[in-house]
Order: sequence, then C-alpha cells, then structure tokens
Amino acid sequence: MKLGIAALLAALVACLLAACGKPSAPVAPEAPPPTPREKGVPVGVLLPISGLQSAFGRSALAGMRLAVAGWNDAGGIAGKPVDLIVRDTESNSETAARAVRELVVDEKVIAVLGEIASESSMKAAPVAAELGVPMISPGSTHADLTRAGPGIFRVCYADPFQVRVMSKFASSIGVTVAAILYDPDDDYSSGLAGAFEKDFIERGGKISAKATYRRGSGDFTAALQAIKAAQPEVIFLPAYFAEAAEIIRQARPLGIDQPFIGTDAWESQEFLAAGGEAVNNSYFASHFAADEPSEKTSAFVNAYRTANGGDPLALAALGYDAVNFLADGILRAGTTEPGALQSALASTAGFDGVTGTITLDADRNPSKPAIVLRVSDGKFHYLETIAP
Repeated sequence: MKLGIAALLAALVACLLAACGKPSAPVAPEAPPPTPREKGVPVGVLLPISGLQSAFGRSALAGMRLAVAGWNDAGGIAGKPVDLIVRDTESNSETAARAVRELVVDEKVIAVLGEIASESSMKAAPVAAELGVPMISPGSTHADLTRAGPGIFRVCYADPFQVRVMSKFASSIGVTVAAILYDPDDDYSSGLAGAFEKDFIERGGKISAKATYRRGSGDFTAALQAIKAAQPEVIFLPAYFAEAAEIIRQARPLGIDQPFIGTDAWESQEFLAAGGEAVNNSYFASHFAADEPSEKTSAFVNAYRTANGGDPLALAALGYDAVNFLADGILRAGTTEPGALQSALASTAGFDGVTGTITLDADRNPSKPAIVLRVSDGKFHYLETIAP
C-alpha cells in the first residue's frame, strides 16, 4: 500500500515537471474588427415600374442603372458608391406622394429621381419640398412642376417648349387647320392641348375642332367622328402611348387619313406594337433619338446595348442624364447637404447630357433642344432637332 502511494506521487511529480517544462501554445492575438464598407450615397428613385406607365419607368430605370454603374466602376461620386433605392409608384399619383416620404424619412436619401408622369410628379413634388430634399424629374413636362419649391428640378424640357416645337412643325409642313383630341381629366394632356391651341393660332392657324376622351374608355368613335366632320389637315393628340395608339388605330377605318402629331408620351415600343401600320406617317416631339447622327449619341447607344440589349428610348436617356446631373451637382457642391446641393443644382449651366446641353433658368427648367421623330415602317426615325 505504501509502495503504491509512493509510486503514484512520483508519477504525479514527474508529470507536473514535464508540464512545467513544456512551452505553452501561443495565444492568437485578438483579430482587428473588420473594416466597414464605406457607406454609399443613397439616392431615391420614384418610377412607375408597374401599371399603365410601366414601360416608361422600366426604360428610365435602365438608363439610371447604366449611369450609376459608370460612376461606381470609376470609384463612385467623390469616392463613395451610389446606391439607388427604388420605389414603384404603380403608375398612381397618390402612391408616388407616399413613396417620397418613405424614401426621405425611412431611407434617408439625399435626393429623389422621379417621377415620369406629370400627374405623379405634381403630387410628389410638394412632399419633397416640405421635407427639404431635392427632387429631379427625368421626364415630367408639366409647366407648373418646378413651382412646387426651390428644390424641384427636371432634366427634360417643359410642355410649353414641346408644344411650340410641334406647332412650328405643323406650320412648316404647310398645315393651317388643326384639330385637338385630349383627355380633360389628365394634367399632362389638358395642359398640352390648351398650349397648342394658343400657339397654333398665334402662328396664323385655325383650330377646327376640339374633342375629348377619357383614359380607359376604350371606344373613341364619337370623338373621332367629331374630328372627321371638322376636316382638319392634322390632328394634335397629347396622349400617353396606350391611348394614342388605340385612338389612331380606331381612326383609320373611319376614313381619317390625316397625320396625327403628338408629344413625348408616345415614345414606347408598345405604341408601335399596338398601333401597327395605323400609326405610320405620324410625328411627335421627343428628347432623344437613337439614330441621331452624333458621336455622343452613338457612344451612349453602344453602352446601353451592351448593358441591356436593344436601343434606348428617350426615357432611358433622360434617366441616364438625371443621375449624371445629380452627380455633377454633388461634385460642385462638395457635399450632399440638401441646401448646398440644391444651390449647386440650381446653378447648373452647360451640363453636357446625352439629351442635349442643359442650362437651367430661374425656375429650374432646362433650356435644351427637342427632337421631332417620324413613325414609319414600325420604327421611330430621327427627323430634325429644334433649338430652344
């Protein structure tokens, strides 16, 4: 028993001595905390991704993303990546107003790009003005939009200019008698109708008839019969692409062969698909033409094709310009603080966009050219550029 205990104690001492003589395993130093990814520049996007105007929204978003990719690939704006935070307005003006508040209050965006439809922008702009964040519309042309506040901008021309362009175009092809067909419940359509009537009469023309339609009515026969009876030489149709295509398509079997002329809301592939041969020999004002012969246009078209396939329409070019217009303002302001950014944007002069060189007037509306497009062979074709 005693021998056993002695042996056990000897073994325990030997074990402890061995342990003391063996170097302990090194302790790994505490890992430094991971370096956080630099916070990006949050930019709100307000577009109709679904609903009646979704073709416009998807086109504009593709252009915006192309511009953002260009900035981020080059290191971002002032070294910070741009993060687009997109809200779908569902082609609904009330949704647009709510989405602006959500973008500013919840997402803390430094600016809002949108909307496209004038009706939605007119609802959203007062909210952006109230919250003190700049809002830049790529394509809303209603004359009163920027009056909502000093932080409301656009990169497209306003309705009075595109009306003058189409009134002048009608006069240039020898038209002296025109009719007008419009939607009295839509700000965009009714505003353009009144402005065209005034300008065309001032040029010595005559309005032989004014007829109305309601969005979604489907049957435009009564209004078209009234237009036909007035025997105009041309019909001014300020309508969104879906109604415009259907109205023109219904006009041809009634014996209305006169050209229709319109505005930028016609420009959609859906207009061509729905209108078919009926919309040939029609003309409208636009902001951009993929076949316009310039190096700047070609470079943009090629970049867009690589990223998206197919050619860009005007809203893609305007979305692209809206991002770059904002980036230019941030760089000149040296900050994203709303007041300084707003001042920088308001002083924009000579901004070289793909839709034209932009200089803002005192009401933050761009002085820039418009393009007249002709519809033929199922395509949009560049016809001419009209200077401001």
